[in-house]
Amino acid sequence: MAKNHQLIYAFPTIEKPTDIEFLTGNSVISNIIGIRWKLITRSLYLQVVLREDGIAMEHTSKLIIGSAGKALDGKMIALCVTGSVAAVESVALARALMRHGAEVYCIMSESAQRIIHPYALEWATGNPVVTELTGQIEHVTLAGKHEHHVDLVLVAPSTANTIGKVANGIDDTPVTTTVSSAIGAGIPVVFVPAMHKSMYDHPAVLENMQKLQSFNVRVMNPRMEEAKAKIPDVDTIVDQVIAILGPRDLAGKHFIVTAGPTRGWVDRVRFITNPSSGKMGIAIAREILLRGGTVTLILGPTCVKPPSLAEVIRVETSQEMLDAVIATLDRVKVTGLISAAAILDFTPAKTEDRKRPSGERYSIELVPTKKVIDAARSHQKDLFIVGFKVESGVTDEELVARAIEKINSNVCDLMIGNDAQRAGVAFGTDTNEVLIIGREGLIEKVALAPKMEIARRVVNVIVDRLNMRDSDH
Repeated sequence: MAKNHQLIYAFPTIEKPTDIEFLTGNSVISNIIGIRWKLITRSLYLQVVLREDGIAMEHTSKLIIGSAGKALDGKMIALCVTGSVAAVESVALARALMRHGAEVYCIMSESAQRIIHPYALEWATGNPVVTELTGQIEHVTLAGKHEHHVDLVLVAPSTANTIGKVANGIDDTPVTTTVSSAIGAGIPVVFVPAMHKSMYDHPAVLENMQKLQSFNVRVMNPRMEEAKAKIPDVDTIVDQVIAILGPRDLAGKHFIVTAGPTRGWVDRVRFITNPSSGKMGIAIAREILLRGGTVTLILGPTCVKPPSLAEVIRVETSQEMLDAVIATLDRVKVTGLISAAAILDFTPAKTEDRKRPSGERYSIELVPTKKVIDAARSHQKDLFIVGFKVESGVTDEELVARAIEKINSNVCDLMIGNDAQRAGVAFGTDTNEVLIIGREGLIEKVALAPKMEIARRVVNVIVDRLNMRDSDH
């Protein structure tokens, strides 16, 4: 068997290796173990990629698929790029979608190709890029009325010109024709405008965006900065895509999520704290939002950016976090509290109203802080509470036993346990490894994974438990 890649051009009616053998007269093809269809500018072709050992190979750019989570696992997205200078963000956007599990196919207008070369997007996605429409009717292959169409069409960035054309049924570029086909086929379409603010505020452009919305097309709000309607950041766009394609099983439910560290002030310039970054709690808040829920995120000091759709209350001390939780319970109907913050267990008994001189030896008295989840349970008896328990150097069995003690005290409904001594776990990392524990014991162990994937798995269990509770009432 040859080491080199073999590309076999064939008709879409091919279903099995013997069909290829008939067309090519090449019997070795019957030994293939990996085949896949791809879209290119001139034709659809069946790409057979073989190694000498018979293992099918993929474009190496696809190795990142699912590396940040599985929220878009199995989804196909058509990314349409138009002639805005914001097209330079399309590589990062395509890669971010892939990291959440999506297969991405790019379509470019002629103007977009003057800003970013199609090779860049081919490299980014591992798929050939559509730059013109041919007899292969690429727009229908991607976005037609058949079972193999993409799951969503994302126009990012979109110029005022493209918005106007699609709104008025003008199809004269690969992008506008693909989008028009998607609208007719009932495929979700998202536009992400990017232009100068003077253009964005033009009455005709505003009217065209309203017309798109009347076609059930979603139009994202841009960032208004420097007299420009700028493309939103990549994470915001990805969140919108996940929210559309993912489950909406938390719609109508509001959660309080605590995240990040707290501080205990020693004097005017010094405090005690812990190395929490808030990434785990922020990931859980984001996952809830993506599934249709609403969130009040009570956030300790951190540099990590919170989700734009969350209500964010910034706090510093453990008492401030407790007060914010209780105030939110009084103000909003809350379904659940996810206490992911690394709240100090001890804080200085007093804070000196000065900067203590350096070079002196002195002692600090520490006193226990009030437990937020205990106070929340006392305040609202039927609140669904998820606690986090960080230990160090313990076995899984010990971690489960300690978590069950807390659950059996009727403070928590679920506990999420982890061991900070293990590599890549707990504070300050982008990954985590957790045990999800209920009254009956270990529900699930989630091996080391990105925190967004951990959040998805945790929220899956929360949804199941809330459904069980609702069915019992």
